[in-house]
Amino acid sequence: MTATRAVRIVTEVAAVDRPFDYAVTDATSRVAVGDRVRIDFNHRSVRGWVVSDAEPGRDLKPLTKWLGYGPPEELLGVMRWASERWCSPLSRFLISSSPKRLITALPSPPPALALSSGVQRGAVTCEPGVWQLAPTTDPLALVLGAYETCRQREGSLLVLVPTEAWARRLRGRLEQRGCSVASGEGEWDRMRAGWPVIVGSRGAALAPAPRVSGAVVIDADDEAYRSEAAPTWDAVTMLRERCRRDDAPLWCTTVIPSPSLLDDGGYSKGVDLAGGWPRIDVVDRRQSDPRDGALSREALDAAHRALARDEPVAVAVVLQRLGAGRLFACRTCGELARCSECAQAEEEVDGRLACRDRHELRANFCRSCGATNLKRVRVGVTTLARDVADQLSQPVTEITSGSQSEAPLARVVVGTEAIWQRVRRCAVVIFVDFDQYLLAPRESARRAAIASVGKAGRLVGSRREARGEVVVQTRRGDDPVVLSLVSGDFDQIIHDDVETAKILALPPYGAVAELTGDAAGEFVDGLTDAGVTVHPSPNGFVVRANDVATLCTALRSLSRPSGKLRIAVE
Repeated sequence: MTATRAVRIVTEVAAVDRPFDYAVTDATSRVAVGDRVRIDFNHRSVRGWVVSDAEPGRDLKPLTKWLGYGPPEELLGVMRWASERWCSPLSRFLISSSPKRLITALPSPPPALALSSGVQRGAVTCEPGVWQLAPTTDPLALVLGAYETCRQREGSLLVLVPTEAWARRLRGRLEQRGCSVASGEGEWDRMRAGWPVIVGSRGAALAPAPRVSGAVVIDADDEAYRSEAAPTWDAVTMLRERCRRDDAPLWCTTVIPSPSLLDDGGYSKGVDLAGGWPRIDVVDRRQSDPRDGALSREALDAAHRALARDEPVAVAVVLQRLGAGRLFACRTCGELARCSECAQAEEEVDGRLACRDRHELRANFCRSCGATNLKRVRVGVTTLARDVADQLSQPVTEITSGSQSEAPLARVVVGTEAIWQRVRRCAVVIFVDFDQYLLAPRESARRAAIASVGKAGRLVGSRREARGEVVVQTRRGDDPVVLSLVSGDFDQIIHDDVETAKILALPPYGAVAELTGDAAGEFVDGLTDAGVTVHPSPNGFVVRANDVATLCTALRSLSRPSGKLRIAVE
């Protein structure tokens, strides 16, 4: 008997990236596009999603069960685009936008009420686009202005922030001002129903709202918006596509805009940009007494001043290891060992020195003064915490990504950038080895360095508040990034990054994908497209093309070999 209705299903089996047709029965008659279902797939009971209607046929298997709501039909087109953009099975994005529990009923969304006159006076209405704001500038006024702008449009206003803790705080502030907000996995049904405001971190870019009335991304260049797990999708790029399809405005704020963020045009500066940065003291360790400990004398003085105040957490010492984390410095003059061709930090290779790209393999000596007594600048968080405790005669709490999130904190904390998640306020932040940021082997190193100081500024306050300070210990006191941080003027850094991206054909002026894993070599052997080039890298291969469409078309035209393969499209 021929079924009267059929649907096309994508299963959650990622290895089978193609749809299958199934017949709709009386028991599953309420199924709609986007819904979750259970099917008999090769004698296995698996879950899947309805991605479209299909032509009825005689030999179609019936759907086993309707499991409830999934992503709305309007979002499926974005997901298909995303699966091609990041060379991933469609099921990966369907999973990200689906609830972890079964949802069989949706609530009625409340109306988007107008803000009270007092709250409206605190809102700032500005044109959609990229806004460069000082790190201590409160973005709430911009979010409220976006809410008022989009309130009468159909759909939900999506507001993205880098962390879940920030999202919870922002939700509370918006609700205090009369906004109806949905956020978190526990309120998936509210987001699916089209709540007026949806607040979240990276995953909110795939919030199951049927339509987007507008979107705001705070700190749009934060690395938290990019998924490190496959697929390596980017929330800002995803939101741009959703807003384009729904003809919705998009606001992005940033401490320092990247070339990719400026792809659609220029940027606007917020008011009092320089005054919104913290007071920054630079300590050039090339001029310090070599007998000083982990903290220089200037840093110790700042820490003692902070401890004299009544802040619950007075001192935060940050040690972030990026890249190889093995810098070499001259014991005589303090200069860092750097490649003469690319200026990257050099590391030890078979008893000699070379950069990450191995441009030159040379003897162990200082290019500046000729001395042959280079020392390795490397210390772990545990060792640093012990040294800081000795120098300050204070108990110290270590904070890393593996630390207990609810453990009590001492007045002095030492750790990685996980400190930003645990500490809300302190009197001084000390970057014990800022050169790890400046010489990290990646294109975004300079922007990451500036952004890290901006995050520290949120803990200590701005220059005009005169509440605290940031101490930067470096052996590169004349670095353009350090000079820009002191002056608060980043125009030259922004211009240089754009020009570098153009010259090197980096995104958005070119497309790059990194391929790693045991099967990467076999996979790239099949890349014969004239529009792409393949280069070996320390971890695998880098594939380049003039644009993302050419790159992704070439990558998706190949069959994935057996074995581990990770494709990360920038």
